[in-house]
Amino acid sequence: QVQLVESGGGLVQPGGSLRLSCVASESIFSFDAVGWYRQAPGTQRELVASIASGDTHYGNSVKGRFTISRDGAKNTMTLQMNSLKPEDTAVYYCNVRKFLTVSWGQGTQVTVSS
Repeated sequence: QVQLVESGGGLVQPGGSLRLSCVASESIFSFDAVGWYRQAPGTQRELVASIASGDTHYGNSVKGRFTISRDGAKNTMTLQMNSLKPEDTAVYYCNVRKFLTVSWGQGTQVTVSS
């Protein structure tokens, strides 16, 4: 079972930036798909950004503000979040898929508030 360790969450003011990282216990390029999801209280978990088969996809609410990337040397994927809004407040989870096996990180809280 792959291990995923997230970091980088915290409290930021509206308009600010945060960078989330997710370190995998094996090569980040060994997975069929990688991505970030988020879940706010009382809502369903939603896709934020993903990379699969070389294609990058972003949720409509974060397009133009968030960027997903991978670093093979560090077995890491990152989510750069700019122009943050209060509605971006949620627990963010990294996710990887290899064949039919899906693994999740433990989640990191992002709070956007003045």
